[in-house]
Amino acid sequence: AQGHGAKGDNIYEFQIEFLEPVEPKPVCRVTQRQLNITVQKKESNWWERLTKQEKRPLFIAPDFDRWLDESDAEMELKEKEEEKINKMKIESRVPKDPFRHLKKGYLVMYNLVQFLGFSWIFVNMTVRLFILGKDSFYDTFHTIGDMMYFCQTLALMEIMNSLIGLVRSPLIPAVVQVFGRNFVLFVVLGSLEEMQSKPVVFFIFYFWSIIELFRYPYYMLSCIGIEWKPLTWLRYSAWIPLYPLGGLAEAVCIVQSIPIFSETGKFSLGLPNPLNVTIQFSFLLQIYLIALFLGSFVNFRHLYKQ
Repeated sequence: AQGHGAKGDNIYEFQIEFLEPVEPKPVCRVTQRQLNITVQKKESNWWERLTKQEKRPLFIAPDFDRWLDESDAEMELKEKEEEKINKMKIESRVPKDPFRHLKKGYLVMYNLVQFLGFSWIFVNMTVRLFILGKDSFYDTFHTIGDMMYFCQTLALMEIMNSLIGLVRSPLIPAVVQVFGRNFVLFVVLGSLEEMQSKPVVFFIFYFWSIIELFRYPYYMLSCIGIEWKPLTWLRYSAWIPLYPLGGLAEAVCIVQSIPIFSETGKFSLGLPNPLNVTIQFSFLLQIYLIALFLGSFVNFRHLYKQ
């Protein structure tokens, strides 16, 4: 090699005649302070010494940080062999899932469809907000409702995925979120025309869609073993403002619907008895308000742990 030393530019060389044959092409790596040359033995066995000549050349010194004597080397090889055997035993005990690729493909497609659905909702609502301003608040349900129905109905699959073990997500947070949203969407908004034109619908749909813009792509990429750190950060940080705002919007919706259900008597249950007792649906909604905050606490706690 040519190098610049104490006496200027010179050609530097050395020769070593090894004790036994080695691979003809060594691996060289140059760093700022040294040149590393790795020479591989042709056969992996123990050498009594490095060179054919018994006396070690003066320019060669051992690296004692990496030094092994014969007993150390045998012990290291034995440990590696045992580790390899144990790994093979463990792998042989774990049955291979013949439907692994099919399950992964299904999860990727599910998360992709949900991401596209909620993206359509978010973009549509944003464009309408810029064009129409506050007027877009009053007809959100009539323009976005069908797509939200589709996405939230499809979200029932998340409970099934957790129930049959397709995903590792715990079942209770999935049930709380899916059934909570579907109760607001189908029972409160879907059954009362008076609620469909209220501005609170805009905020409910908007917060729901923003949350899912981060959640579904994160799950989709996780299925194929890809991690994008900014998306991971958003998935586990964006919920801090968005989930409480979404829960607050849902609570406002419930509060606004209680007088309408009381006035119309819709979903109220009259019991045949001498006192003519009727179970008002509006009373059940007041109980649901308490359950909404308890359910939100369950979800917040789960996400905070993650």
